[in-house]
Amino acid sequence: MMKTIGSELKKHVLTGISYMIPLVIAGAVIMAISRVGGSIYGIADIWDAKHAESANNLIRLLHSLDGFGGMALGLMFPVIAAFIGYSISDKLAIAPGLVAGMLVKDIGAGFLGALAAGLIAGYTCLLLKKYVKLPKAAASVVPVFIVPVFGTLITVLLINYVVGIPFASLNTGLENWLNGLSGTNQILMAAIIGGMVGFDLGGPVNKAAVTTAMALLTTGIYAPNTAAQVAIIIPPLGLGLATILAKRKYNTELREAGKSSLVMGFVGISEGAIPFAVESPLKVMPVTVIGSAIGSALAVGLGSVNKAPISGFYGWFTVEMWPIYVLSIAVGTFVVAGLTILLRGNPVIVDEETVIDDIDEAEWEA
Repeated sequence: MMKTIGSELKKHVLTGISYMIPLVIAGAVIMAISRVGGSIYGIADIWDAKHAESANNLIRLLHSLDGFGGMALGLMFPVIAAFIGYSISDKLAIAPGLVAGMLVKDIGAGFLGALAAGLIAGYTCLLLKKYVKLPKAAASVVPVFIVPVFGTLITVLLINYVVGIPFASLNTGLENWLNGLSGTNQILMAAIIGGMVGFDLGGPVNKAAVTTAMALLTTGIYAPNTAAQVAIIIPPLGLGLATILAKRKYNTELREAGKSSLVMGFVGISEGAIPFAVESPLKVMPVTVIGSAIGSALAVGLGSVNKAPISGFYGWFTVEMWPIYVLSIAVGTFVVAGLTILLRGNPVIVDEETVIDDIDEAEWEA
C-alpha cells in the first residue's frame, strides 16, 4: 500500500520536474550568456537597472537578456506545480497549480512548497471531480467553473495559511545554512551532493540532488549546482576511460558502450554509465559515488562557480575559475577509471561469436 502511494507520488513529482527542467536550462543559459557578455565589458552586475540606460546598445541588450533569463526562471515554480497537478487530474489542475505556484514564489516557500502546491492542486481537483455531482443538464459546469474556481480557491488558501508558512521557514533556514557554509563544511556539502548524483546515474537520488541544486540557483546559491554539474559527467567519462585504458578487461559489447559513455559524458548525460552499473553494480556504484564526490568537493573547495545548470563541455568555459573546474572533472574521472580497473581484477573475457549460417544457394533458389 505505502509502496504504491510512494510510486504514485514519485511519478507525479517526476512529471512536474520533467516539464520544469527546460525552463530552468533556458533561463539559466540566457542569464549566463548575458553575464559572460557583461564580463567582457568589465561589468559584474549586468542585471543592475542602471545598465538599461547605457549608451552602449550591446550592454543594454545584455541587460535585457539577463531579465529575460530571470523571467524564465521565475516560471519554474508555477510550471512544476501545474504539471504535478496535471499528472494527477489532467488539465483540470493546471489553473490551480499555476496560481499556487505563483503564490509559492511570492511567499518564498521554495521548491518544497512548489511540490506541495502541485500535489494539493492535483488531489483537490480530483476530489472535486469525483464528488461534485450535478444534474445532467448542468454537469458541464463542473469542469469549466466548479473545479477551476474552487480548486484554485482551496489550493491557495491551504498554501497561504497552512502549508506555506512552515515551508517558507524551512526554505529560509536552508538558504541561510547553505549561505553560511564555508571551508570544510562547504566542501562536505559538495561531496554529499556529488555522491548523491553519482549514486544512481539519473535515478531518483540523482534527480533529487540535481533538482534541488537547480532550484537554489533562483536564490543566488550556486555551490550545490556547481557540485551537481561536475558530478553528472564524471561517471560516464570515468567508466568510458576505463574501457580504453584496460581494453582486455572488457568484452566487445562493453568496449562499444565505453565509446558511447564518453560521448554522453562530454555532453552531460549520466545515463551513459548505466550499462556498466547494470553489469557490475556492487563494484561500479561505490566507485561512481567516490569519484563524483571527490570531483565536486575539489571544484567547490577550490572556488569554481557554475551559475548555469549545464554540465556538458559547451558550458565549461562560462564557469568562474573554469581551469579549476575542468581539473576537478579530470581528477574525478581518473579516480573512477582507476578504481574501476583495480576492482575489476582480471576477468576471463569471452565474446559471444555471431554464427552466420552459410546460405544453401540450391535451397534458396528452390
